[in-house]
Amino acid sequence: MASCTERSYDGGGGFAGCLRTVKPWWRIAVLLFSLSSLPAVTALVEGLYCGTDVCYDVLGVTREASKAEIARAYRQLARLYHPDRFRAGEPGLEGETQESAQKKFLLVATAYETLKDEDTRRDYDYMLDHPEEYYQHYYAYYRRRLTPKVDVRIVILVTICAISIFQYYSWHSSYNEAINYLVTVPKYRIQATEIAKQQGLLNRTKEKGKNRRSKEEIREQEEEVIRDIIKNKIDIKGGYQKPNLSDILLCQIVLFPYYLTNYVAWYVSWVYRFTICREEYGDEEKLYMIRRHMKMSQSQFDSVDENTRQSFLDKKLWIKENYEMYRKEQEEEMKIKMATDPRMKRYRRWMKNEGPGRLTFIDD
Repeated sequence: MASCTERSYDGGGGFAGCLRTVKPWWRIAVLLFSLSSLPAVTALVEGLYCGTDVCYDVLGVTREASKAEIARAYRQLARLYHPDRFRAGEPGLEGETQESAQKKFLLVATAYETLKDEDTRRDYDYMLDHPEEYYQHYYAYYRRRLTPKVDVRIVILVTICAISIFQYYSWHSSYNEAINYLVTVPKYRIQATEIAKQQGLLNRTKEKGKNRRSKEEIREQEEEVIRDIIKNKIDIKGGYQKPNLSDILLCQIVLFPYYLTNYVAWYVSWVYRFTICREEYGDEEKLYMIRRHMKMSQSQFDSVDENTRQSFLDKKLWIKENYEMYRKEQEEEMKIKMATDPRMKRYRRWMKNEGPGRLTFIDD
């Protein structure tokens, strides 16, 4: 049985009964009317490009205008509305004030900046043709505005070059400091002087006339000779070693594939020789294992003198158990040394009696 959806009122306080089922056509009509009353989607959005104005109309050109035509139109309008050139009352500027002309010039400049660049113009034309893609237009606009104008790759390259130059200059300064110090050490100075005499670099020939030099000039030349001999004869290791171009950041990045290939080949060879074939370690491999146990970098290990390295080999420190025993012995020796050191005793006594932050009260 059909349900009753609407009743009529009989005027006597009751309902007359079911009349008919009312179909919801009125709801569809209300919906269509509401949609028709909504504002049409427009591509001209305030805050994007020229706002609610069309950039082509601002410059007075068509969408098919070339770059030259756009530039010509901009120059003509700029001569009229530029704040430094604006003259109220001139032909074509009736009713314009200084303030309105300035706003007009900013709009003209914005239109020109939008249309002179091919990529920006392409995005703007796409916005005019597809006004419904609202959020995409915002993304494209601000992506171009916030993206750096300079290529990021160029910025990275310039940064790496600057860091590399600073590295090389810093290492070169440290190396010169080390040489200046060694020149003052009597041991190295005497050795360098003997070598210079043997090579005839310090033989003072008698000079006469205009070629005769002062004692100060002769002394400076001798110092330079001694310095050069120390540079050539002494191999400084560690942080004060002679700077090498291959160690700077730029060369490290360029040569990274080469270093990576060498490391992979070395690792495969190591596993094959000493893990699969069970070969015995040579001196080079033993020193590498010792350096790994001691957790030292290559430059730090290179600064260790030959006698100390040989003592490491004699104690067979490439074996993990021997190294652990050696480390414990070194720790015990350090503890004994600190316990018997008079300076450490005075320090512990001071910490016990005074100590940092402890207050000593004096009676009046």
